[in-house]
Amino acid sequence: MMIKKLMVAGGGTGGHLFPGIAVVEELRRRLSDVQVVFVGTENGIEARLLPQMGEKLVFIQVRPLLGRTPQQLVNNLSVLPRSLIQAIAILRKHKPDVVLGLGGYAAGPILLAASVLRIPTALLEQNAQLGLTNRLLAPTVGRAYLSYPETAAHFGLRRSLVCGNPVRRAFVEAARIAAVDPAGLEARARYVLVTAGSQGARTLNQIIPRAFARAGFAERGIAVLHQTGSGMLDAVKRSYCDAGIEAEVKPFIDDMARAYSAACLVIARSGATTLAEMCAIGRPSILIPYPHHSDDHQGKNAVALERAGAAIVMREERLTIEGFAEQLNRLLDDRDRRYAMAERARLKGRPEAAASVVDDLCAWLGHPEANATEADAPAAEEAPDCDSDSPPPGTAQRNRVAAHRRPKVRRCQLRLQTVNYSVDAAG
Repeated sequence: MMIKKLMVAGGGTGGHLFPGIAVVEELRRRLSDVQVVFVGTENGIEARLLPQMGEKLVFIQVRPLLGRTPQQLVNNLSVLPRSLIQAIAILRKHKPDVVLGLGGYAAGPILLAASVLRIPTALLEQNAQLGLTNRLLAPTVGRAYLSYPETAAHFGLRRSLVCGNPVRRAFVEAARIAAVDPAGLEARARYVLVTAGSQGARTLNQIIPRAFARAGFAERGIAVLHQTGSGMLDAVKRSYCDAGIEAEVKPFIDDMARAYSAACLVIARSGATTLAEMCAIGRPSILIPYPHHSDDHQGKNAVALERAGAAIVMREERLTIEGFAEQLNRLLDDRDRRYAMAERARLKGRPEAAASVVDDLCAWLGHPEANATEADAPAAEEAPDCDSDSPPPGTAQRNRVAAHRRPKVRRCQLRLQTVNYSVDAAG
């Protein structure tokens, strides 16, 4: 089957959307004429970001399957039949050759309708704990691309591939530079990066500027780049201004690869996509997991990275300005420790994940001419998992996964290339 049209469904947050964009970038690198249609909601990050990128975006009316109250649950479920009818209409209009789900509730109706219409379906799962949408879709999808070996049991070896969380092309390029010139990357690092996620994090936006002031950033001349989300931009700017700290404050950073590359230290939540991007380049970090997920998957992500020596974890419920400032000063005064943490993070990175997804997707659909032709990074099964201490799938698993592909295609050998790249302060 030729891949002429790809539909990508889901989003809501950057953590769901960006891995899908990474797969699209890699597929287009090999098949420049492939047509791509994204499906999302008007309230998700895709509504703002994808039109700016020139991507085709179709909206679907759908609500989360879970409600905060019984009445909300009933109301949300009542919309589902209409969502399925709308999904069928979208699929019949655009006639995709394959549908890729990104997680998030917007993916549910599209992938379910595609299965009914016998359109090949695949999904990405970024976390060790399956989200509700992917858990419900597990029996129906043809392929599942996973970041954690633990989730493979939901799909079985014949339908799953543990390849890491795909990162966008800019991170692949930045990872090359970090691999061939880590000392130069560290020498160019010039500020502390704070990223509260695409939707912002109120507690972090309030505490972090005060902790920086307590740590003496103004006196030490340490600059800050702070992504706030849309809700607290002005308040955070005032906090830095009052403290006399040189800070660039943005609601959203478009070029995160450059922002990570130029940061001597990152302070962030610990969502799977954030860690995948940070590890691809190799940055030392202080992680403050989001504390309100029922399965604490961000906490588990962060602890795994801390055990590897790549991060320091501080729990939000125990976070104090004094304790945070003390930890900051210890780390900023210990350059050797930061360098070691960066290297540990880089060893956990899997910048080749998007290439592995496209390799497998094209092989599964019988599209050998789309096989990769140039080197991007080490092969997926030779690199460690970004967020897990478990080893990635070895040769035996790869052979089992490949056995059912139609037709069997030659898997490309990836090699490391050096490219010219300069890192400026993120803008």
